[in-house]
Amino acid sequence: MTTKMADPKHWLRSGFALFFEYNTPRIVHIRSKKVGIINRFLQLVIISYIAVYAIYYKKGYQEFDDVQSAVTTKVKGIVFSNYSHIPEIGMRTWDVADYVIPPQENSAFFVMTNVIPTLGQTQSMCSEDPTIENIKCENDDYCERLKGTILPGGNGPLTGKCVNSTGALKVCEIYGWCPVENGSPYKNLTQPILAGSQNFTVFIKNNIEFPKFDVRRRNLPEHATNESAAFLSSCLYNASDPNNKLCPIFRLDAIVTGAGYSYSDLTSEGGVMQIIIDWTCNLDQSVDNCLPEYSFRRLDRGDYVISRGFNFRYADKFAVKENNTFVQYRNLYKATGIVFVVTVQGKAGKFSFFPLVINIGSGLAMLALATIACDIIVLYLLKARNFYRDKKYLDVQGQDAFRILEEESPQDRMEGSSSSIKKRNVTHSYDGNLDGDGTDT
Repeated sequence: MTTKMADPKHWLRSGFALFFEYNTPRIVHIRSKKVGIINRFLQLVIISYIAVYAIYYKKGYQEFDDVQSAVTTKVKGIVFSNYSHIPEIGMRTWDVADYVIPPQENSAFFVMTNVIPTLGQTQSMCSEDPTIENIKCENDDYCERLKGTILPGGNGPLTGKCVNSTGALKVCEIYGWCPVENGSPYKNLTQPILAGSQNFTVFIKNNIEFPKFDVRRRNLPEHATNESAAFLSSCLYNASDPNNKLCPIFRLDAIVTGAGYSYSDLTSEGGVMQIIIDWTCNLDQSVDNCLPEYSFRRLDRGDYVISRGFNFRYADKFAVKENNTFVQYRNLYKATGIVFVVTVQGKAGKFSFFPLVINIGSGLAMLALATIACDIIVLYLLKARNFYRDKKYLDVQGQDAFRILEEESPQDRMEGSSSSIKKRNVTHSYDGNLDGDGTDT
């Protein structure tokens, strides 16, 4: 037997015989309480999934279109600061042109909450920032060896001179924008320069479209009336107030608080906030019910050890005529603040016959899973699996069936085998005689 199984010719003949076989499903009606309950339960689960989840909950009877959007923002607010002990700041009133940098961005805006100004810089020679590594010196010899070098984090090339810095400290001299930035006077401030920025407001205007359904909406009253104009002039967004939860004017403090943070946590070092406008609309209902929903979250984390918050530098440049020569100056600002990113998302759905038919057809196809599961249980798990297997599978051999002829092995001849040709095992055969009682034997 082992010799035949290992014989390549045997496997070649068996594989060739597969081309002359045909399988057809056989319906076996099994009367069993256990199997019947399992089958009906699986069918109920599949039908419930299709009807409740796929069609009702996921709206499988609708076709969908993603939102197309455009966003513009306008920030308003005035804040007064009085830091007479810091000459660069002094007593000053800040308006929107001072703290919104740049004036317009694509679906975003930046509000400055803290600033370190360095005024009146010009291209000249001055002492380098004493916090720069390897910048301290005792005489010119050390700096001369580094002449022309720009140290990492430095503000210009070294001139080779050792000059006085703050106190008795000496540092190497540089050529660049002088004087260099000095943030030490601002470290002991109890609050940021623009701490009152929490009361600023931003007006967000959002126009959206669902091109497939030719529907256009915006987060403002559709019709200009005296009532709608009065609403916009006095409203402020409040998620818990039914009358103001659709107001497109937001206090900055309300945005940060809505994300679960305190505004004061972001003013000193800055951060990144996201304003989410969600347009999820069911166009089987009135278009007037297609309204936005607002939510907020912080995109960065306030517990980072390295590079926490958000800041950048910018400068105002100007020229002054001195001794018939124009000298270029600039005011450098290190701005710290909050970036607000506006994200618009959503989709609209409307009834369509085709997705409904597809979901129903998929559900009917999934019912076959119940049959497959029951077949596995009946044929492999139940105690009477051999009995059911005999009823399930039937091997019928026609008169013209392909037969595999196998030669006897020498061992079979020695054992006195009575036949030199063997046939495949057959359960039922057809010899062309139609006489009989019509029952399987």
